[in-house]
Amino acid sequence: MSRHSTNPWVVLVIICLAQFMVVLDATIVNVALPHIQTSLGFSEASLQWVINAYTLVFAGFLLLGGRAGDLLGRKRLFLIGLVIFTVASFLNGISSSSGMLIGFRALQGLGAALISPAALSIISTTFDEGKERARALAVWAAIAIGGSAVGLVLGGALTQAFSWRWIFFVNIPVGIFAFFAALRIVPESKDEHAHQGYDLAGAVTVTGGLMLLVYGLVNSAQHGWGSTVSIVSFVVAAALLVGFVLIEQRSAEPLVRLSIFRVRSLTTANLAMFLAFSGMFAMFFFNTQYIQRALGFGPLKAGVAFLPFTAGIMISAGLASAFAPRIGVRPVTAAGMVLTILGLLLFARMPVNGSYASDVLPGMILASLGMGAIFMPLTLVATTGLKNEDQGLASGLFNTSQQVGGALGLAILTTIAVGHTSDPNSLPDVVHGWQYAFGGAAVLVAASLVVFLALLRKRDVARIEAEARTDDQPVFAS
Repeated sequence: MSRHSTNPWVVLVIICLAQFMVVLDATIVNVALPHIQTSLGFSEASLQWVINAYTLVFAGFLLLGGRAGDLLGRKRLFLIGLVIFTVASFLNGISSSSGMLIGFRALQGLGAALISPAALSIISTTFDEGKERARALAVWAAIAIGGSAVGLVLGGALTQAFSWRWIFFVNIPVGIFAFFAALRIVPESKDEHAHQGYDLAGAVTVTGGLMLLVYGLVNSAQHGWGSTVSIVSFVVAAALLVGFVLIEQRSAEPLVRLSIFRVRSLTTANLAMFLAFSGMFAMFFFNTQYIQRALGFGPLKAGVAFLPFTAGIMISAGLASAFAPRIGVRPVTAAGMVLTILGLLLFARMPVNGSYASDVLPGMILASLGMGAIFMPLTLVATTGLKNEDQGLASGLFNTSQQVGGALGLAILTTIAVGHTSDPNSLPDVVHGWQYAFGGAAVLVAASLVVFLALLRKRDVARIEAEARTDDQPVFAS
């Protein structure tokens, strides 16, 4: 089928519908966490696995998913991903134990790892380079922001009106419709020049290593760092991650070509985003708990309470787009990190008997304005100055840095929170633990700031800033 035998905008609607479902799932679960914890008997330490089982598998197989789409066909992989994601959503909804939910969330993450890169590749092969593709990608970016916002409100509404199970059931009709629409309308495409090879061993070792690392962190919070399970988890995780590096060095078709890290701007942007997202990702997790358990908000009200956060990111991303070309990428990114740190420190002082207006909203505004100013410049730093054939790998690495950083950060900060909670049945003790977690999140973002300023030189961003000054449109606009 030729590129233009089907209306490309119809294809975009179908692709974005599936991506909306994936993005929606990343936030819709957060609002329902207190209800899931009560229903299935999760402990304070193990509750994070509802998020991390999905995130780690998604991150671990994201690069492999993009590679498989090039070889097998993007449409075929997109359809396979939709089936896995939709079936896993149903299985999540009928889960009767914490173990079942964690396992099926991991399966759902695998489906998302096949859908997202295939969907982005389909957009690239459906729309010609230039204005049309830029418009399509702008719609794609808007779906990411809009899906996050809708997820918070929809998750609250479904949990409050029905039960937490409906946050998963809602995916089923969307997934079925997207599958049959894509089967009929979306054109197939492959990379006919790609070498026929997969790096399944690389994907399995890096995902297994990261999951065991997180498991060791969770177990140490409950049973101590010196427990046999914790030690074995850390040792096996280290062995798998070292094995991953060795596999990548020797593989004819590596999942990650390690030589790409010689590009200083790419390496710095990925390290900075890894550390920043380690701190920022946990903000949703702990704030959702605080707003519902300490402030007594219902699920729907809690979802609405997060909308200023989405608005703040959109505003600051636009401001970063306008100001970064004029005053520089480094100052704008650094300012964003400082604002995020201040917001997290405000969260660290939230009292048990607090209020939304005085104890949550100020930190939320500062953190959201900071995060928008971090994402836009770092994305360009990570993907500028590379060969065209490296753009896909660079984008995949940047997304993976976010997902893995978020998962490990959540595991570390949950361990800190549990370690400072003497009585998990006492709300004041639990809030005390959350305060330490927010403080730890601020430290992680501060580490990101140090890495960013220490490693990134002015000459590394000179090309981005020079291009921005000669362009009528800010290059930072999505």
